[in-house]
Order: sequence, then structure tokens, then C-alpha cells
Amino acid sequence: MLKVIVNGCLGKMGKVLTRCVQEDEQLELVCGVSLNQNEDTSFNLYSKMIDISESADVIIDFSHHSTLHDVLSFALKNKTPLVIATTGYNEDELNKIKEASKIIPIFHSSNMSLGVNVLLRLVKEATKMLNDFDIEVIEKHHNKKVDAPSGTAIMIANAVKEVLPTIEYNYGRYGREAKRNKYEIGIHAVRGGTIVGEHDVIYAGHDEIVELKHIAQSKDIFAKGSITAAKYLVSQVPGYYNMDNMLS
Repeated sequence: MLKVIVNGCLGKMGKVLTRCVQEDEQLELVCGVSLNQNEDTSFNLYSKMIDISESADVIIDFSHHSTLHDVLSFALKNKTPLVIATTGYNEDELNKIKEASKIIPIFHSSNMSLGVNVLLRLVKEATKMLNDFDIEVIEKHHNKKVDAPSGTAIMIANAVKEVLPTIEYNYGRYGREAKRNKYEIGIHAVRGGTIVGEHDVIYAGHDEIVELKHIAQSKDIFAKGSITAAKYLVSQVPGYYNMDNMLS
């Protein structure tokens, strides 16, 4: 059985992930890490990675970007493959992840859904064919989500930019002088209720509109995607991996 440590195990996604790990007959949850220590668990619970005494085959991180130093230090010290599904990293933090991947295998994706990653491929193809259309991204999430725009919205914008390198990002357009620049992509965040996650990519041309859309109906899709990534990662050599590598 594959031994798993879950970082962020008592967060909203962490709880879904720990359940999915425990339901998987190929996996063993050896312990979890959470700043929240007020809940009883059926597994050993730690407040910091550095306190863990158990060994594992892989770490799955669904926590907060502020814990990056803690999780990277533990993974590097113990040479443990690491799946990172946390969002909200800045450029410096992303560079630290890529540096660490030279020593251990790291799988990093802002969205672990298979469907979203198929959407990213479709976005690249649509952008090639509709390159003079105006492109806008709208993402919707529950009212507890901290970062905006979502990591997935940024992934979509980055997919467009791969095809159109000169395009600029415009976050949440507003103001009296907000006329659309032809060479921009608008990125808009909606927060409300219990929306799990929706992403729309709009291609608006002259008298016609093409839309690509993904709707997440439960958090299980992200947990199961990260588990698939963990099973893939444990057989890889040190390096930086993402969904494109796994799907290929």
C-alpha cells in the first residue's frame, strides 16, 4: 500500500481528500497536518510537518501557501515525493517549488480536475483558431475562498498567453475609462454561496460568441485527481510534473 501524508487535512478540501484516501484500498493515510487541532481524528494529527515521526511514500498538500516552507523542508529532508494542489503562490514561492523539484519529484497543479485540464487544451486550440476574438475568463467560487482570481483562472489565462504572448491581463475591469483593449484578456472573480467552482472562457467576435465551460459539481473530483497524481508521481525521478505530463 502507498503510505500518504495529507497536509491541510482538516480544511474543506483536506477533509474530502482524507476521506477519499481512506476509501482507496491502495492507500494508507499515515498521518495528517493541520493548524486546527480542535477535532478528533482516526489518524495521527500534527500542527507542523517538522513534528511528524512517520515515514511516507508521498505527501499531498491541500493547505495554504504560507505553509510552503514547512512542507518543502520536510519533503526535501526525507526525500518524499510531493503533490501540491494548493493555490495562491507568488512568483518567489513558485520558484522555490521548481528549485526543490530538482531534488525530489514534485507534481504541481492549481486544479487537479481531469476535466479542467482537458479544458486548458481546448483553450489553446480555440485561441489559435479565434485569435482576433475578444477573450474573457469568468470564475465563480464559494464565499469562503480566500484567493482571487482562482489558480485555475490564471492557468486558463496562461494557456491563452502561450498562443498570444503579447496579450495582457486585466483583472476585474472597472472605472470610467475602461474601454476594452484589443490586446488584453479580462479575468473576473465571482464569490458567493457554496459554488464549488465554475470557469467560463468567452470568445466574442463580430456577431458570434463561442464559450468553453467547466463546472465542478463536488470537491471529490479534485481529491481523486490529486490521488491519481500521487500514484503517478511515486514512480517518477526528481523533476517538476503537472497534468500535461500525466495525461500524456
